Amino acid sequence: MIHASIADAVGNTPVVHLARMFREEHYEVYAKLEYLNPLGSMKDRAARHVIEAWLGDGTVKPGGHIVESSSGNFGIALAALAPLYGIRVTCVLDPNVSSVNLKILSSLGARIDMVSARDRMGGFLETRLARVRELTVEDPSAVWVNQYANDLCWQAHYAHTAREIIEQVSGPLDALVIAVSTTATLQGVSRRLREQWPDLKVIAADAYGSVVFGGTPAPRHLPGHGSSMRPELATRFDPDDVVHVREEDAVAGCRALLRTEGILAGASSGAVVSAIRTAGPALPAGSRVLTILPDRGERYMDLVYSDDPTPPWTGHVA
Repeated sequence: MIHASIADAVGNTPVVHLARMFREEHYEVYAKLEYLNPLGSMKDRAARHVIEAWLGDGTVKPGGHIVESSSGNFGIALAALAPLYGIRVTCVLDPNVSSVNLKILSSLGARIDMVSARDRMGGFLETRLARVRELTVEDPSAVWVNQYANDLCWQAHYAHTAREIIEQVSGPLDALVIAVSTTATLQGVSRRLREQWPDLKVIAADAYGSVVFGGTPAPRHLPGHGSSMRPELATRFDPDDVVHVREEDAVAGCRALLRTEGILAGASSGAVVSAIRTAGPALPAGSRVLTILPDRGERYMDLVYSDDPTPPWTGHVA
């Protein structure tokens, strides 16, 4: 099949059996490789879905302008896909943006708006969101995507990701383990899978220091996992269980994936590996577990895969 653009190549990612990593366990683990999307992450799905939905209902028109606070995968997906539809993109960033992601966003032609003032929590999230609101006032045609509250983001996974999973796995699933930040993937996938298998146990893999599901705020260093504020989407859904993963355990999970399965994945993938190890002993024998590996590891080489003897989380207690 020949696609008209990379937008049409989003989705249809494979599911693999992690038979080597979990070979000694009493449960089986299957992973959907979302890092094989064209821009390298599951955020490609939400970006495409939002753009096409808004073009369809007139929220955004060709030649329009969308704004988002994102220095990571979602910003990259928007910056690559939106111009294919004739839409301009502005990404609001802060000084913590990785040099790799900044280069990618700039190369894709996104307008970069960098904030510098810290917020009352000592971070930049509130400052970035305030700047997004300013931009929508300065340019009345600009529309804020707001992935932390936009229902279209979880609906993308309900309509596409979960449908693919049902088609790809043979037989029922017993547990779903997904890393959270906005919770869009967790919600969209679990809602549809529970329609198929009502007894499915849904487990959120959150980060130590994240407050998505009631954790105690603490410094975090791995991008794309957890959040310093509770997303609006998270207030509409409660998983069956939440496993908080330490950064060193997420890193160990990433390296184990690479060593045993040849999978070079990002920080959230290591987090779900750790969460499965934690939750696995309570699962009935023969359980079938599905997880999602959200993004690829090349953008984490200086952090997750670095051999620096003093990583940033050394001595960190959440």
